Amino acid sequence: MQLAMQAGMTYSGLRELVCKILLARPDPNSWSEIPNIREEVFWHLENCEWFRVYDIAEAIYADLPANSELAEAFSSRLNRFFREGGIGWQMENGEIQFRGTESFMHATTAAREALLSTGRSQAAREMVEAVRDISRRPEPDVTGAVHHAMAALEATARDLTRQENDTLGQMVDSLKLKPPLDTALKKLWGYASHEARHGREDSALSATEAELIVGVSGAICSYLVEANRRHP
Repeated sequence: MQLAMQAGMTYSGLRELVCKILLARPDPNSWSEIPNIREEVFWHLENCEWFRVYDIAEAIYADLPANSELAEAFSSRLNRFFREGGIGWQMENGEIQFRGTESFMHATTAAREALLSTGRSQAAREMVEAVRDISRRPEPDVTGAVHHAMAALEATARDLTRQENDTLGQMVDSLKLKPPLDTALKKLWGYASHEARHGREDSALSATEAELIVGVSGAICSYLVEANRRHP
């Protein structure tokens, strides 16, 4: 609420957004900004499910002028609060996403940028979707995250090998990775397929394992792009 007020919003405006997200009826007896409407908004925020607070933060950003200093200041200050509070989320382009470890952030961000800069937009989209799925609230979509992460790897490998109809496991040898990287990639593919991609009923893939697969997939995408750039 403090960040929203710093961005120029009013308590009445905040109440409208909060009630819209929570499907709540504004109190018709609250008519003064302070203390009535302010306390009403506080009450809603303190009593809703935790993930709804993130929905409200996204709604506040969307309500601010697009690409404005106010919107960027709101996002920047919110991310600073997350970092200082040890909260593993961040706002990026108006969406609250899973931040994870520093290595996870670096791997997924670097992969997206490397793929886009080399015209591999499909693979970049898959990596974005992988991060989006692991950021689902209140529970991450671990199966979707793994599926999209491996799809990003497959799309990258297909572009490099021109083997349009093969799976990643079939393309590893054509990528000419040095041992044991080739074996490691095959094992990653097998593990992801076994635990998540095939939708096994007895699979119990955790969010931590999904984070590992997405992060490693991003790192490998970046490595493949850079290796091809140096030795096309």
